[in-house]
Amino acid sequence: MNWYLQSGKNSDVVISTRIRLARNLEEYPFPTKFSAEQAEEILNKIKEITPSIGYGLKFINLKDIDNITKVSLVEKHIISPEFIANKKKSVAILINEEENICMMINEEDHIRLQVFSSGLELENLKNLAVEIEEKLDSMLTFAVHEKYGYLTACPTNVGTAMRASVMVHLPALTMTGNIHKILNAVNSFGMTIRGIYGEGTQSQGDIYQISNNQTLGLTENDIIKNLNTITERVIEQERIARKYLAKNSIDLEDRVYRAYGTLAYATKLSSEECQKLLSYAKLGTDLGIIKELNDSKIAKLYLYNSSANLQKYVGKPLEGYERDITRPKVIKQIIANKDN
Repeated sequence: MNWYLQSGKNSDVVISTRIRLARNLEEYPFPTKFSAEQAEEILNKIKEITPSIGYGLKFINLKDIDNITKVSLVEKHIISPEFIANKKKSVAILINEEENICMMINEEDHIRLQVFSSGLELENLKNLAVEIEEKLDSMLTFAVHEKYGYLTACPTNVGTAMRASVMVHLPALTMTGNIHKILNAVNSFGMTIRGIYGEGTQSQGDIYQISNNQTLGLTENDIIKNLNTITERVIEQERIARKYLAKNSIDLEDRVYRAYGTLAYATKLSSEECQKLLSYAKLGTDLGIIKELNDSKIAKLYLYNSSANLQKYVGKPLEGYERDITRPKVIKQIIANKDN
């Protein structure tokens, strides 16, 4: 089963964890400066070593992927929106069947190695990322500076070139009006908190991405330890807020059941409205208020709410209005499925 359909540690609050390592080949300019020929050379070099890397990785040139599939990978947070938007250079991905390992080739850096997991799995994912990186290092020569560490296209990634991030669901902190205190606290501890698609995006459905904003002067272990400490504090505060809301159970139950009722019986739903409703439905499910849903159904509802994955589910392209009337039908199918 794909990682994004599984339930993990602390998954009532932490939806997913990602570790990303940026690497550049010593003999080539950064992607912002290289030529079309050099971009193609890098692609061929990576394609050649793919079988030796292992982990079930397959090399796929992005030009061989249809647009709906590309966007579906963005919606799963496996590749970046910027990656599919760039039509000027040769780009590819290395990805395994479970989709918990994905390398973007020729994005902002030559190699963006990413590993993913549901729930809070910072330490295990860091170990996996380092293990894969060491294999790459044995076959490629990376750009490294004796003083500054790994060199990257963006100066903020220099050093370990590691970004660790967790996706958190914080509906109770939002409902109690304490979300801004938490956001400020996270920023004051040297972390960045963003929307669900990373830099420059807004929160949707009370979901935020917390990540380290320092890569220079810290070890990989320091980054993981700091992010883990902050995330555990956020988890604690969200759970306290949920207990507070549960004291006035009628109001809380009314809100989550209204959301569930709309999801279960609406005949037309936009992705944005559905995302808001799912926030309350997930909260109600995690607190045991909504018995009709479980972790597996919630994960599928989140995945197939998004436009491209909805089209993948039904197996055909849909225009905007068609998506809005198809979405509730798919939601009903997922809720009714007794195998979930």
